[in-house]
Amino acid sequence: MKPHSLIGGLLLATAAASAWIHPAHADAERKAAPVFTMNPVGWVRKSGGKTFIEIDRRYQPALLGVERLKSLQVLWWFDRNDTPEKRAVLQVHPRGDPANPLRGVFATRSPYRPNLIALTEVDVIAVRENMIEIDGIDAFADTPVLDLKP
Repeated sequence: MKPHSLIGGLLLATAAASAWIHPAHADAERKAAPVFTMNPVGWVRKSGGKTFIEIDRRYQPALLGVERLKSLQVLWWFDRNDTPEKRAVLQVHPRGDPANPLRGVFATRSPYRPNLIALTEVDVIAVRENMIEIDGIDAFADTPVLDLKP
């Protein structure tokens, strides 16, 4: 049984994936680790002072009920930060300020991460067909959106 699977753009982990691995077996486990592919469900769009999430038309049925939500959590990809060098950065000074003590990226909101998944909570203004108007997002226009959660 594979410890991870990708279904509909969502990464799922089984109990086997969360099991503790003895350090002596860690190298073998890393070599056997599966590769995952994720495809965007949509993109951030910015136009005329407004911000939208444009959902790929094939996922439009998944928007049923979103118009009744006050907010959404948007999982998106730091696509403009995706280089091997930036993925290798594991410690940063928060907010890029050397006066702040060094911290691991998992203890910060740094865009430098091993996996460039970002999370932003947004307010839903309106939903029209495959477009969700939101109050704003800390992502650039045309950034890929991986998933939405209430």
